[in-house]
Amino acid sequence: MSLSPENPARTGFLECSHPAVHHALDLWLSTCILVRMRIPLSDRVGGGAARDQVYLAVREAIVSAELAPGRRLSENELADRLGVSRTPVREALVRLRDERLVAIVPQLGTFVTLISDDAIADAAFVREALECSAIRLAAERAEPAALEEIQANLVAQERAEGEGDQAAFDALDEALHRKLCALSGHEIAWALARRANGHLDRVRRLSLPEPGYLGEMVAEHRAVVAAVADGDPDRAEQELRHHLRMVLSQISTIRDAHPDYFEES
Repeated sequence: MSLSPENPARTGFLECSHPAVHHALDLWLSTCILVRMRIPLSDRVGGGAARDQVYLAVREAIVSAELAPGRRLSENELADRLGVSRTPVREALVRLRDERLVAIVPQLGTFVTLISDDAIADAAFVREALECSAIRLAAERAEPAALEEIQANLVAQERAEGEGDQAAFDALDEALHRKLCALSGHEIAWALARRANGHLDRVRRLSLPEPGYLGEMVAEHRAVVAAVADGDPDRAEQELRHHLRMVLSQISTIRDAHPDYFEES
């Protein structure tokens, strides 16, 4: 099922047509979820920075499923909870529409999209193409000082895995991939991959609680970094390609656990 004017998404709300029920449920969800998204006062600045802050806050809430797939979004509520005007919220939602994380449907509203198999496949294709090209160059160019920083990241990943700190692990995972792209001399590869990566990120986040998943991720990261440190571009590409495809192997499990989060096949 796709989100379109002809075929609106399952919204995840109660199957009740009475407007008072929907209003009460919207208010309750906003209080419980959006309050956690408020931008700290010190970060509420004007101009482009405000747009970026709002975009990042809403994107994170969608990727982490705090704003669940199918949920209807209100510009007014988002602006209130984030402590900004409607303008940066509207701009953020347009950016998120371009990333297929929200759908803006005339006469119906703005919705968090359901997770799409096609969007996952597109993201995996783009990410492999960009990051695997970058890792080959990284293996040829990596300097000892940069590798020391990456090794420190791996140590921190192991600590997060041992403590079951999924949020810390996720941040370190993203930082590692960004650093590896930067080693290639083409850090833009990470920025471009990230723009296409929204639906894949959603599946990856839902995979983090799976037993053994974090440990396996750490081991695969170590294999990639070892190949880069050895200056072996072929092995680095092979290890990274295997690693990037790992999340795809979790899709069936995640779909079974969260069937309402996915488009119908």
